[in-house]
Amino acid sequence: MPSERVLVVEDEENLLAALRYNLDKEGYQVLTAVDGEQGLEAAREEKPDLILLDIMLPKLDGFEVCRILRRETNIPIVMLTAKGEEVDRVVGLELGADDYVTKPFSMRELLARVRAMLRRSRIASETHSARGERFQAGDLEIDLVSHTARLGGSPLELKPREFDLLGLLVANTGRALTRDQILERLWGHDYVGDTRTVDVHIRWLREKIEADPGSPKRIITIRGVGYRFEG
Repeated sequence: MPSERVLVVEDEENLLAALRYNLDKEGYQVLTAVDGEQGLEAAREEKPDLILLDIMLPKLDGFEVCRILRRETNIPIVMLTAKGEEVDRVVGLELGADDYVTKPFSMRELLARVRAMLRRSRIASETHSARGERFQAGDLEIDLVSHTARLGGSPLELKPREFDLLGLLVANTGRALTRDQILERLWGHDYVGDTRTVDVHIRWLREKIEADPGSPKRIITIRGVGYRFEG
């Protein structure tokens, strides 16, 4: 049975109760908060393994909580949103959220997302600790142990998923990786999203490491397949 701790930040009483019940039933230790300020405090004090974060919250909205937390921690964050517009999902991801679920959602889907996020987090942590590898490609350096990256000697500000994606690409320099392979390695085999998630993260990564993101020289698109990193 899982032993990870999940923080649920949700002000809708019935949904909060349902999430707490189902997560507890799955074996997770469940922490709860009913507004943004409580959620931020709980995340800082309790340091959960994953956060389920509603967007529409009293005091501090989910976007602001996510923005603050992402500056302080790499804890996986799954946004819960009642809005279906693409812009809301993009804003959440831009702020550093790892995934999102649009209300109304099935509890089965939500639990699948939680399992995928926690599995990816465990694998990344174990891999970085065990491998102790450091990669260099030209003026780009990435250290999996210290979880740091540098470009031309200057630190790169990467979100957790961007760092994992860059590490995966650099470790497989010259080898084409399909979108499905990237999803499975970084999001987990039971991830229920689509491959566009990979494309979005590739675009953000290119903006940070390519001299001309519109004409990339490092992360090459293999049409109909996926991506290849060129050293």
